[in-house]
Formats: sequence, C-alpha cells, structure tokens
Amino acid sequence: MASSMRSLFSDHSRYVESFRRFLNNSTEHQCMQEFMDTKLPGIIARIGDTKSGIKILSIGGGAGEIDLQILSKVQAQYPGIHISNEVVEPSAEQIAKYKELVAKTSNLENINFAWYKETSSEYQNRMMEEKELQKWNFIHMIQMLYYVKDIPATLKFFHSLLATNAMILIIVVSGTSGWDKLWKKYESRLPRDDLCQYVTSLDLTQMLDNLKIKYKCYDLLSTMDISDCFIDGNENGELLLDFLTETCNFNKTAPSALKAEIMKDLQEPEFSVKNQGKIFFNNNLSVIVIEA
Repeated sequence: MASSMRSLFSDHSRYVESFRRFLNNSTEHQCMQEFMDTKLPGIIARIGDTKSGIKILSIGGGAGEIDLQILSKVQAQYPGIHISNEVVEPSAEQIAKYKELVAKTSNLENINFAWYKETSSEYQNRMMEEKELQKWNFIHMIQMLYYVKDIPATLKFFHSLLATNAMILIIVVSGTSGWDKLWKKYESRLPRDDLCQYVTSLDLTQMLDNLKIKYKCYDLLSTMDISDCFIDGNENGELLLDFLTETCNFNKTAPSALKAEIMKDLQEPEFSVKNQGKIFFNNNLSVIVIEA
C-alpha cells in the first residue's frame, strides 16, 4: 500500500462531506423510510402494552432524521403516551443538527429528549458504574455497529437492558451487498482505521447465533449511483470513491494498479448494475430485530 494513502476518518470534514454525497446519491434513507412505514408499526405493536410511558434508546442517533421517523411511528401506535427518548452520539456536530431538527419539528410535545455526547462503549461503561441498570422498551442501532470494537459484548450488554416485550432494531449493510464483496477483497490493501471495522448482516447473525439470542431479519433493497466516479475530475465522484474505499483522496493517492482494479470491479455485476447509462452500486441493507 502506498504510504500516501490514509484513512478517510483522518480528515473529519472530508468524511462528513463524502457521507453527505453518499446519502444524496443513494436510496439509503428512502429504503429505511419505506421500512418504517410498512414494517415498523407491526414490530413495535407490543412494546408499549400496559405502560404509562415508553423508553427509547438511540445508539448513534446521528442528525436525527431516522430517529424522528421512528418516534412518529411510536406516537401513532400509542397516541398520547409519554415517550422518553435518550440519544447516545459521539459527534457534537451531529447532536447540534439533531437538536435543530427537533426544534423545527411539530407534534413532539409528548416526547422528552436527552442527548449524551459519548460512544456506545462510553455509555456502557457509565451504565455499569451505576448501581441499577435502566430498562428500555425499544433500542435502535442504525448503521453504527461498524464503530464498535467488541460487537458480541455490545449486543449482549444492550440485550440485557430490554424490558418485557422490548426489542432492539439494528440496521447494517447486507451480506449480499457490494460492500461485503468490496471489503472482503480489498481489506488488506486499503488504509484501515481503528475507528471502523467491516461488518455485515452475515457477521451479526452469526454472532447472535453464538450468543443464542433470537432475532428476525429483513432485507432492504438499496442502490448508490456511482456514475460520477467514472468521470475524470468530477468532485462528486471523487468524494463517493473516498466513501466507498474509506480512503482520503483515493483518486489522487491510490497506486494506479489498485485504482484500476477497483474501478473495473465497481462495474462488475457482483458489485453494481448498469441501467440507462448509469452505474448503481449494490447498497442493500439488513434490518435485524432482536426480542427480549
């Protein structure tokens, strides 16, 4: 690996911008929205039974867009019931955006928000220091388990926090996605960072089986338009390539042989589909629902 290659996580502003481009060019949030609309109401049908209030824990809540969709479904299912929504998020920038979103969103009167600027591990350590662990009715971890060092221990810990009829909802990239193939093939040739590890739904279900924790799996079909990646000098394409490879300025710093190989692979059927002159990367997701 060329010494000039470095992890995308080493440049926070470039990471944030490449992630924004990824969301703009993918159906990530749209497929999650469809899941929230069609499947989530049935999933949460029992979490608030005979309770005066519902406690929700968001791990890695980001800027809150998906969190507020989840909360609206809980409100619709349990009208008038008080909801306590606690958010664990390590980025102060994301928390600020989340608070801005809450401030301009109506119909949140029966929801109490609390934000904690910490990682899931820091939250776990803080909870272990307290004498009595809180129990939750609904915990969700959306696209965040990549940033956890010991995933089985994390799953086991949060499973222990579930109240009766409670559940955990996890969203990660699918084992059938282009991400899985990209990571497996190029892991040793791209710059790695302790902040992030390659994990898909296949890895998670294996861990849950080993822990003897029951779960259900749902597949979400998603794509990312990567056509711009093949246009020389296209800024959007370069940022998307950075996100795909988790490499800062991949186009400028990657060895020519590695770059040529990845650019060729990204056009292959196991990674992407071509449609009407555009190239769509397989961004399929999986939702894993764990019951108490």
